[in-house]
Amino acid sequence: MTMQQRRNEANTTSSQISQREREINKFIRKRFGQKQILKSSGFATGHRKPSGKAFRQKAQSAMEYLMTYGWAILIIAIVLVAFFSLNLFNPYTFSPKASPGSCQILRPNGPGSNLFVSEVGLCNTNEIPQYVAQFNGADYINMGNVDDITGTQISIFIWNYPFAGQYSYPTQVSRSDYQLGSNETGTGTFEIRFCMLSACPSTTPPNTISSNTWSQVGITYNGSIVTFYINGHSAGSVSASGSLLPVPSNLTIGIARNLLNPFSGQISNVQIYNTSFSPSAVNTLYTEGIGGTPIDLQHLVGWWPLNGNSNDYSGNGNNGVPTNVIFTSSWENGYSSP
Repeated sequence: MTMQQRRNEANTTSSQISQREREINKFIRKRFGQKQILKSSGFATGHRKPSGKAFRQKAQSAMEYLMTYGWAILIIAIVLVAFFSLNLFNPYTFSPKASPGSCQILRPNGPGSNLFVSEVGLCNTNEIPQYVAQFNGADYINMGNVDDITGTQISIFIWNYPFAGQYSYPTQVSRSDYQLGSNETGTGTFEIRFCMLSACPSTTPPNTISSNTWSQVGITYNGSIVTFYINGHSAGSVSASGSLLPVPSNLTIGIARNLLNPFSGQISNVQIYNTSFSPSAVNTLYTEGIGGTPIDLQHLVGWWPLNGNSNDYSGNGNNGVPTNVIFTSSWENGYSSP
């Protein structure tokens, strides 16, 4: 069969198909009153390219779609970024929070007494605080003279959130005979330090915490060994000796007692005891979280939750006086429950 014969046969077939479609459409219109539903077969028209007008119509439709929904997508993205910056995606943002002074230690026989000492209020509810204390490098809390030592034992624990770029050896808790602080050993990395009777025994890493993250740090001293703790776990120990002062002495939070070495960051739940905790007791204290209550009322000397004020809720009356300290409610970022 010649090429011309093939073309004639194809045209004949296409004509037959078109005629058949017209007959079917005519039947449908007559029977059902509908418009035609069959169009010319692709056999005859499949090789025809869409016109430039069709392409322009598709491009215009695509642009209209983007103009209509693109702005909506952009607005949604902006809203999500704003919510993230406001910390609304943090699971603790909407968690129940303990109000200032909701839990207190009652000492019926006055400060320093251990007879019938007990907790009163909403204690052990595992709630996080409404507020924490924020220090910006020139702020501090003065507790006045605190009589916290009887003998040679002490335990100090706090929750803190250090900012990067600290002053030299920022101090979290200080008294004339001891000082709990840190040292920024690298950008955003802090080594925990404890000075006692003018000596600063140090231990080898990894006794470090990071900036912009909440950590519980503390020490215990049993008369011969200082043990460092970070988040309920031992971070090393070092030999030490000497008795701490058995008389009241000025205590500060957020700065050294001589108003040097200020801390920049946030602090919460400062607890001081006149006993040396065991590792299991330290872990128990940590697992209570940032809103945890004291675990040894008999040896508790001072408890400053810093939840909206600088009051001492240990029942010993060591209330503090803040200087330029901000009690902020926007603090949950960087905190993870133990």
